[in-house]
Amino acid sequence: MTNSSSTTPLSYKDAGVDIDAGDALVERIKPLAKKTMREGVLAGIGGFGALFEVPKRYQEPVLVSGTDGVGTKLKLAFEWNMHDTVGIDLVAMSVNDVLVQGAEPLFFLDYFACGKLDVDTAAAVVGGIAKGCELSGCALIGGETAEMPGMYPAGEYDLAGFAVGAVEKSKILTGAGVKPGDVVLGLASAGVHSNGFSLVRKCIERAGANTPATLDGKPFKQAIMEPTRLYVKNVLAALAAHPIKALAHITGGGLLENIPRVLPEGTAAHLKKGSWPQTELFAWLQKTAGIDDIEMNRTFNNGIGMVVVIDAAHADACAATLRAAGETVYTIGAIAARGNAAPVVVA
Repeated sequence: MTNSSSTTPLSYKDAGVDIDAGDALVERIKPLAKKTMREGVLAGIGGFGALFEVPKRYQEPVLVSGTDGVGTKLKLAFEWNMHDTVGIDLVAMSVNDVLVQGAEPLFFLDYFACGKLDVDTAAAVVGGIAKGCELSGCALIGGETAEMPGMYPAGEYDLAGFAVGAVEKSKILTGAGVKPGDVVLGLASAGVHSNGFSLVRKCIERAGANTPATLDGKPFKQAIMEPTRLYVKNVLAALAAHPIKALAHITGGGLLENIPRVLPEGTAAHLKKGSWPQTELFAWLQKTAGIDDIEMNRTFNNGIGMVVVIDAAHADACAATLRAAGETVYTIGAIAARGNAAPVVVA
């Protein structure tokens, strides 16, 4: 006798993949992506591949690429049902990295993967991605939405992003010209950004019901989830006006691990402790985790999201340009000969 269940037709939807939901999401995404279009886009959302022409104003364009995710910050987005800003984080993590080579981000692609597609949640996430692209002047040119039953717990998803930028070959920032006496400027972060969240989540767990109602004038959850600051437009303006020697995006590894990545051999960054304020957010994290200043500066951005290295003669003018554009800028230290010191000294 034949088992009727083995002969019943099975659709893709029966297997857990809803093509109609995917189509509905694409229709929701199209107007969001359209707002990010810019010169160079030849074909965007909907094709098998996105086409982009490098703007003709570049004489010797060098392409710069970057890819990243949002990390365990997503776990809080799931728990707190806050999905509208993690897309900004996703864009910022890649375009800020591209920026430190001196490059202008041109276009961005995203990858959104889930077990079962919730169109509203996915649209909120992609809305944040489109907002991040708009704020950084790059086109959301394509992406992938993958519905994979059994791969992710209900209500959870993963995100990855990929950015491509361009810089004139003669203007690539390598940090090679950095020398003792140069000034280190710090641009304020918007909060934790998107690194260190495994420790942030442990702090929230440890605090339990005793988490503060507000931090830095914002509701607690908003302060924690504040998206990564997009430095692109303001820093590009400063690059056009001032001879910046190096930039460092302060991500995983904090100030102590990221600044050395742009310093020539034999040099070190000496940062002055207290030259920028510790926000209530970072003070709460440090107290709750019970960690010292070294661990704070190695785990978090600790209030500085981007570092600028520039000759002392141009530092004040560069800082003024950045402040006029809306950045909060601190003079946080100077470059010195390395000697036997660590590559970054905070004292």
